[in-house]
Amino acid sequence: MATLSEKKTCSERMENFRRFIWNPETKQFMGRTLINWVWISLYYLAFYVVMTGLFSLSLYSLMRTLNPYEPDYQDQLKSPGVTLRPDVFGERGLQIYYNVSDNKTWDGFITTLQTFLTAYTPAAQHLNINCTSDTYFIQDTFDGPNKTKLSCKFTSDMLQNCSGLTDPTFGFPEGKPCLIIKMNRIIKFYPGNGTAPRVDCTYVGDDSRPLEVDYYPVNGTFNLHYFPYYGKKAQPTYTNPLVAVKLLNITRNEEFKIVCRVVGTGIISDNVHDPYEGKVEFRLKIDD
Repeated sequence: MATLSEKKTCSERMENFRRFIWNPETKQFMGRTLINWVWISLYYLAFYVVMTGLFSLSLYSLMRTLNPYEPDYQDQLKSPGVTLRPDVFGERGLQIYYNVSDNKTWDGFITTLQTFLTAYTPAAQHLNINCTSDTYFIQDTFDGPNKTKLSCKFTSDMLQNCSGLTDPTFGFPEGKPCLIIKMNRIIKFYPGNGTAPRVDCTYVGDDSRPLEVDYYPVNGTFNLHYFPYYGKKAQPTYTNPLVAVKLLNITRNEEFKIVCRVVGTGIISDNVHDPYEGKVEFRLKIDD
C-alpha cells in the first residue's frame, strides 16, 4: 500500500513516459513490438477496405435500381394540388384585399403576376414546340435536345384579357381582377380520363348568388397536350399550363370566400386533410 501511495517526482514520471514510448530493453513501441503493430495495422487496413467495398457495392446496387426520370413511390400524389397567383397569405389564409382608389394596395399584386408570367414569354418558351392536338402528348422516345422529351408551349398571350399585354394592370383598378390558377405537376398523371380538366370558381356557402367569371383559355380548360409530365430531367423546359380567372361582379366593400376547383376525372377536391388538393380557396375584398 505504501508503494501505491508513494508520490513520484516529475523527472520519474517523464522517465516512465519515455520508457512507455520506447523501451530499449523489450524493443517495444508504446507497449507493443514491431510485429504486433504490423499485425494491428494490417487488420484495420483490411477491415476498412472491406467496409469501403461493402458501402460502395450497396451504393452501386441502389443507383442501378433507381429510375433517374421517375420516383419509385408516388402514392401520396394521386391528385394535384392547386395554387393561385397572386399568392398573398394573411392571418385568415390566402386573401386578396385591396382598395381600387389606392394603387399602393394593388401594385404588389400586379408585380407578382408580371414576375410570374416572365416564364411564359415567347423568348422563355423558345425551346418548346407548338402543339395543336387536344389529346395526351405521349412520348416513348427522347426526341428533344440533349436526349430530352419535348414540351408544349404555353405563352402568356393565351390568357388573352388576363395576359398583362392588353391590360398591364390585370383589371385591378376597375375592380375586375385577374387571378391565375395553376395545377402542380405529377409525373405521368393523365387528368380527366381523356377529357380536358377545367376550372370552376364559385362562392363558398352561397349558392344563391352566381359568380360571374371569364375564363382564359376558353372554358377554363387545361389542354390535354400538356400531359403527361415526365419529370424535370426528361422535360427541363416544361412549364405548367395556366387558367386565368377574371372576376366580374364582385360587390364592393364586402368580404367573400371563393373556391376555384379543377374539375375532371381523377382529380379530388374534397380532401379535408389537404385544402389545396384539387382546389384553392381564398378570401376577396374590394373596397372603394
